[in-house]
Amino acid sequence: MHKSILLSTLLTASLLAGTITFENAAPNPEHRLPNGKNEILSFHEVLKDSMNAVVNISTKTIVQNNQSYNRLFNDPFFREFFGQRGQPRQQAPSKKDNALGSGVIVSDDGYIVTNNHVIAEADEITVVVNGSNKEHKAKVIGRDKDSDLAVIKIEAKNLEAIKLSTIDEVKLGDVVFAIGNPFGVGQTVTQGIVSALNKSHVGINKYENFIQTDASINPGNSGGALIDSRGALIGINAAILSQTGGNHGIGFTIPIDMVRNVVTKLIKDGKVSRGFMGVNISDVTPKLAKLYNHKKGAIVTDIQVNSPAEKAELQRGDLIYSVNGKKIKSSSDLQRIITSFSPDETIKLSIERDKQTYVKTLTLSSLSGSSNILGSLTKIEGLRLAELTAQVKKTYQIDQSVTGALIEGVLEGSQADMSGFMAGDVIIQIENRGIESVKDAKKAFNLFKGHTKRIYVNRQGFIVLLVTK
Repeated sequence: MHKSILLSTLLTASLLAGTITFENAAPNPEHRLPNGKNEILSFHEVLKDSMNAVVNISTKTIVQNNQSYNRLFNDPFFREFFGQRGQPRQQAPSKKDNALGSGVIVSDDGYIVTNNHVIAEADEITVVVNGSNKEHKAKVIGRDKDSDLAVIKIEAKNLEAIKLSTIDEVKLGDVVFAIGNPFGVGQTVTQGIVSALNKSHVGINKYENFIQTDASINPGNSGGALIDSRGALIGINAAILSQTGGNHGIGFTIPIDMVRNVVTKLIKDGKVSRGFMGVNISDVTPKLAKLYNHKKGAIVTDIQVNSPAEKAELQRGDLIYSVNGKKIKSSSDLQRIITSFSPDETIKLSIERDKQTYVKTLTLSSLSGSSNILGSLTKIEGLRLAELTAQVKKTYQIDQSVTGALIEGVLEGSQADMSGFMAGDVIIQIENRGIESVKDAKKAFNLFKGHTKRIYVNRQGFIVLLVTK
């Protein structure tokens, strides 16, 4: 007997025998028109206002053209023979179209939020408002690469700003619309649903808590709006999961609560300063859950010296399950909430320790401040260096064969920060001097003090060359 027929026969026999019942079976549905025979189900009235708040962004990058017309002029003999005429002629720099993207107007006087990656390499940013052909030159107010958000501003008045939702109003299965400028074809609206919430570990940004949607998001949609069926902004479209570059129904959107927090800080200060607690944390696994009354939260696995966590007397093994009364579901959840606070803010942590619950009051410091310490550190030219011990290698997931000096913190706004150094980098060489310890690094920095120097760092297994003074 064919397998499908056999299964059907067995199921029928079971039903007849009374062994399977469907107590929660849905009643027979009634098929009907939305409102009437002469009415069309449409979201036009909702979408038109939101579409006016979404702009097209184009960027240009200044590139240097080839400086020489004839390679013979590279020969000193020819340059001497022809004199001044033999100097390589230079072409004026040209502007190269770099990228197309989208943005969302958040204030009627011209503040626009977009993705950092849309404008990251831009020397010139142009904005076109929906329904207009006028090009507005935009200036950068602030960028935050860790959340992939940026704020730009155009000189315009009485713009139509988008309405803002809150993340608490977003539910799985909600009907949503993505508005943007895919492939540069002009403003487009696509429809889908909220496929998932709180998506992290995607590998796109440092701080991830994405809304996942199947509304089509394609190249050019970056920085555009994801809105609900009321027309309220629930997030900024950031990326897709695709093997071809086209849409496969898996798009990721930065949620509105993170957008609010980052944009507010960028407009106010031009940068994002995040709260820092000073702990290493991990998730509650099924095995660990047996040791705690609370089954969700973040477990403290290590505490940094002189950090806010140490001052608040947190201990390894503490389970943090709430911050200011807001429940913590995972380690990424705790990281997201803590970094949403500003330095010097005081928070209350609800923790479980040895089956007992406690409330700890803790004053946050800056993520890039002096409290970013794990072990004995040396401060050099805006960098905070630590010895690369076996434990540190394990903590930072650095290969055991790597030697050098670990950068555990970079002073915000310092020359090192502007030169591109990042926490987690390992300094392996300064000019021609190999680095195997903090002592080596200190000697090399002193030797080349005040001079422009090349510094090689190991960044997640890749060798990166940075130049700093």
